[in-house]
Amino acid sequence: MLALMIWMAGASVRIQGTVRDASGAAVAGARVSVEARGTRAETAGDAQGRFALDWAGGAPARVTAEAPGLARRSWPWDGGAAPLDLRLFAAGFADAVTVTAARRNERVADSPAAVSVVDGASLNANPAPAVDEALRQVPGFALYRRGGSRTANPTAQGVTLRGLGGSASSRAAVLDDGLPLNDAFGGWVQWGRVPLSALDHIEVLRGGASSLYGTGALAGVIQLIRRQDAPRFDADASLGSLDTRQASLFASGAHETGSARLAGEAFDSGGYVAVRPEERGPVDAPVASRHVSLDLTLERRPAPERRAFLRGSFYDEERENGTPLQDNGTRLGQGAAGIDSPLLGGGLTARAFAGHERYYQTFSAIDERRQTERLTRTQRVPVDAFGLSAQWTRALGRHVLLLGAEGRRVEGTSQEEAVTPAGRMPSAAGGSQRSGAAFLEDSWAPGPRWLVSLGGRLDGWRNFDAHQDAGAVRTPLPARSASMLSPRLALRHHTTPWLALSASAYRSFRAPTLNELYRSFRVGNVFTGANPLLEAERLRGAETAALVTSGPLAARVTGFWMEVDDTIANVTLATTPTLVTRERRNLGRIRSRGLELEGELRLRGGWTAVGCWMLTGATVRAFAADPTLVGLRLPQVPRQGGALGARYAGRRLTLNVQGRWSGRQFEDDQNLLPLAAAFNVDAFAAFAPSARWQAYAALENVLDSEQEMGRTPVVTLAPPRSLRAGLRLRLGSRPGTGVAPN
Repeated sequence: MLALMIWMAGASVRIQGTVRDASGAAVAGARVSVEARGTRAETAGDAQGRFALDWAGGAPARVTAEAPGLARRSWPWDGGAAPLDLRLFAAGFADAVTVTAARRNERVADSPAAVSVVDGASLNANPAPAVDEALRQVPGFALYRRGGSRTANPTAQGVTLRGLGGSASSRAAVLDDGLPLNDAFGGWVQWGRVPLSALDHIEVLRGGASSLYGTGALAGVIQLIRRQDAPRFDADASLGSLDTRQASLFASGAHETGSARLAGEAFDSGGYVAVRPEERGPVDAPVASRHVSLDLTLERRPAPERRAFLRGSFYDEERENGTPLQDNGTRLGQGAAGIDSPLLGGGLTARAFAGHERYYQTFSAIDERRQTERLTRTQRVPVDAFGLSAQWTRALGRHVLLLGAEGRRVEGTSQEEAVTPAGRMPSAAGGSQRSGAAFLEDSWAPGPRWLVSLGGRLDGWRNFDAHQDAGAVRTPLPARSASMLSPRLALRHHTTPWLALSASAYRSFRAPTLNELYRSFRVGNVFTGANPLLEAERLRGAETAALVTSGPLAARVTGFWMEVDDTIANVTLATTPTLVTRERRNLGRIRSRGLELEGELRLRGGWTAVGCWMLTGATVRAFAADPTLVGLRLPQVPRQGGALGARYAGRRLTLNVQGRWSGRQFEDDQNLLPLAAAFNVDAFAAFAPSARWQAYAALENVLDSEQEMGRTPVVTLAPPRSLRAGLRLRLGSRPGTGVAPN
């Protein structure tokens, strides 16, 4: 009745109240608007979160509040005069900004792609000090094996998404500020190259992304977004069991239009013996690793929309791989430059990099009782990589046009020595790969609730100067070239303010790396040979999804279907008690289809609950060379997996508990070497006695559960329960929210 009287009289009513966050604290400067039947009014709250405005638009109406770092939220208003108590929650993944889906800024809720965001709060409260461990909360994320980057051989750190199976090379592209982080020679990822303290947040796009990112983005893209806040000085140091030591720092300063950022990290772990006690022998030693990373970024920003930077980075890593004679190391230096600037009514982004890497590894043979070990092979792999890219984006009416080009060159040679009773026999194999690409995408909004995205990319590459050396005899290998067109069509429809539906279809590809073409390797008693005749993997896929965002809840369900032709896999050729012989081959056709669920619930009192679950059917569909593999499951892919977590963020106290479950899977292509289901729980707790200091403790594998990591054919295990404790010092401006700026 009151609403009717207001409408008939045309009188204005004062709407007032307070905007608070989930903990009940006032939100200063929040924007509050009221809207009904085409009439709108807006105001800003004061420092105590209070707001007031005179409204003559009648009732019913909708009141909306928003503030930086908090999710936008609306409430119905029926004309009542009582003060409003508006509660905002931290922005979930649906309100975060992402650049991976379309190489431009857009909200996850507006993207037709399946994008997950690991924000800064999640990174800071992650029990493990490693980027890849934080990503295990994303559905479908997996390395080649279950082991993490702190213990696994780097050549087993190829990342994949959505059950497409693993190899040493990644089936997803990993980018650092738009620059490739995948190893130029092998495609795997040195996760420690970017110090954890330098990261603001991480974005993960699942599904074929070659239409914009080319080779390597067969299954998706992982984008590491760096911090921009200045001035700051953050330091972190910790000690833990397994003789673990870790330290990191982030320092930034600014003067007028210039700024500098220094980030560094040092990690050292004595490790653990990965073989079960009843199966160990005298040759078994701890799996240990240590690395140092350091980078310096100099940036000039003469205007908010203009930016130019130079970055130099250094990475050094050494690993002990479980026996006295097996170890490896990487030393890498890279320089990079980039600009972001307005151009012709749009925005230009350009990046360039050049780097040199030296990788070495030793291999050994172990007797069946694990009593003795002998050195069988040494490898040294020098690699040079160069690349550049540019893209231009412009809004034209209801269209957003994006076009760009990329080029890259990689040179690498695997220099080997076979160690035999007769002496050392040198050999080498390697070559060069040159690639270039052009891409275009048009995103069209025919109406306020619709988005249509159509794009494609044409890639071409050439392998040349390839050779195999046996002693002083060099055998040239023929040059080979190929090209690939990767189109993508996507639709998104906001059916209601809280529900968005999307669908997409795409083609994607991955060209074989120099490592797959020319480098052989051995893990335990498993030898895998190279193959210079490999063809590119080619994917076609489709997916449909529903995204629900209602107040503090954000949830997505996605169904996907993908088939890959000419999949590169390690195919078993022969098996004996002391040696399993495999070779990289194009494995006919595989199919991965399944369902992904992920959700985030922001609760009152500072609590956040997150969860994900994935059901995957990944099998071999065709393989003419060995029909017995048809119908078998892909190695390293469980049928089901999931994660649950709860995090509390208070003014002084931070808590985080997360659990992961992975179903039964197989180590090999013949499904003869099973790995049991694995369950893991980690916990983190931190207390800040002041704004500058924070003390924390992290407990990994809380239940000390036995998790099978690999079978080669001896079963290797994930790390046991371990405790780590440390201190953090934070000086300077308030840390970022973990969400990239709009």
